[in-house]
Amino acid sequence: MTAGLQTIIYPVKDLARAKALFSALLGTEPYADAAYYVGFKDAGQDVGLDPNGHAKGMTGPVPYWHVDDIRATLAGLLEAGAEPLQDVQDVGGGRLIASVKDADGNLVGLLQDTSGE
Repeated sequence: MTAGLQTIIYPVKDLARAKALFSALLGTEPYADAAYYVGFKDAGQDVGLDPNGHAKGMTGPVPYWHVDDIRATLAGLLEAGAEPLQDVQDVGGGRLIASVKDADGNLVGLLQDTSGE
């Protein structure tokens, strides 16, 4: 079961420039601002900037489906023919992420908040 698409993460090469652009676009400062990730919240949506995204195989923005059981969902996608891109990883604060590629090369992200948020 999913709670829908609530997060999109952009791979960026110049974090400072991307942060300035998204601050201007969204009219707000980031809620998370670190060398490895910058995150914004806008209209119920999380928008993230990942300066390591290209190195992790991100070819463009990745939509993240919020799911109740990330491991079961990931297993189901792999059984359905998805190609693994990133196994389940704890990114802090009770948040788990993973990603796959579908048969057409589209990236599909999964996100589970285990902290109850």
